[in-house]
Amino acid sequence: MAFHGGAKRSLGSMLCNRMLNTSYRSSTTTSPAAANGRGFSTYVSNKRAVFSQVSESQTSIPLRLANTQCGSALLLRRLSVEASSSDQMSLIKQLRQRTSAPIKDVKAALIDCNWEIEAALKELRRKGKVLASKKSSRLASEGLLALAQNESKAAIIELNCETDFVARNEIFQYLALALAKQALLVKPPSQQVSGVIPIASEHLEDLKLNLEHPKISGETTVQNAITEVAAIMGENIKLRRGFVMSAASHGVLSTYLHSSPQPGLGRIAGILSLEVEDKNSQLDAIQRIGSELAMHVVAAKPLFLTKELVSSDALESEREILKSQAESTGKSQMAIDKIVEGRLRKYYEEVVLMEQKFIVDDTVNVKTLLDKLSKEVGSPVKIENFFRMEVGEGIQRLEASSTSENLAEAV
Repeated sequence: MAFHGGAKRSLGSMLCNRMLNTSYRSSTTTSPAAANGRGFSTYVSNKRAVFSQVSESQTSIPLRLANTQCGSALLLRRLSVEASSSDQMSLIKQLRQRTSAPIKDVKAALIDCNWEIEAALKELRRKGKVLASKKSSRLASEGLLALAQNESKAAIIELNCETDFVARNEIFQYLALALAKQALLVKPPSQQVSGVIPIASEHLEDLKLNLEHPKISGETTVQNAITEVAAIMGENIKLRRGFVMSAASHGVLSTYLHSSPQPGLGRIAGILSLEVEDKNSQLDAIQRIGSELAMHVVAAKPLFLTKELVSSDALESEREILKSQAESTGKSQMAIDKIVEGRLRKYYEEVVLMEQKFIVDDTVNVKTLLDKLSKEVGSPVKIENFFRMEVGEGIQRLEASSTSENLAEAV
């Protein structure tokens, strides 16, 4: 029976275990470390001593066999642990590449799912959606504008996030461009076919998107795509607004993006529609001036196209401010009136596009520039519409207003 039981294990394994146990018993009875309660350390050190003695012995074949068997067993065990660790690191790397989630979240998901990568992927998405929902109330004033354009119109959207770090992420940028292309397909209301047409974010959120990015792919809705990217980025991401501008019946639609990380993206956008009366006119010169005027819109920040379009409220408010400033000089009423009128002309030059100095050539204003262009192409050219948009404009003011209201309520 003893022989039968031993046959189940190798001779080297039995010899190794017997030697180690014998060494341990002898060492624990004589070693001061054992007497001091450090039996485990003594056991380990004596193991090493036994292996050293066995390896140095050249006279006992059974001992050499035991040493070989024990060493092989320990080596196999060590290789097994290393292979397992290597597989784990490979799975962590694969899942992180697919999701861009933080390493600690990736590892935790894999551990929870017994290192099943597909199950861990689903778990990360589930947790990410919950996290995105919790962060949806946080202020998102950074982000990018994304522009898409064809021959007849241009669409621009603002996609916000919390930090410029996320705005530089290629997944965020891919989503912004995809949303702009989708906005370009939106049909304007039947009662409004020209000009700058706003698109409500609620109208875009239910539209379908077909994404082809390695980390976000497949057909989904706009809202689900935003939620998924928010889960990946770990920030509140919000589609704030969108606009569409149609081109003139005969002319050009020019655009300019400032602080552009790649084509179609930027932090400030200028869109301008130029129309020429003669449909047979060449558009090359008009396109060149149109591009420069779109850049001018970004730099000069006009609020109105012509003086006639300045709102009465804005004009009266400015007049009151200028009058108050002039009265503080103590001059006569006639002098005050002249001062106010002179400063109003300056105000028009600041906020009215046609009255502004052209940024490329400040010796002429935009109105004079268009007169020269009309002579060059042989037909009257006019600006039909223009539009300027900047990331986060108005958000900080609204946040400050909300904070003030909360403080007032608390008092």
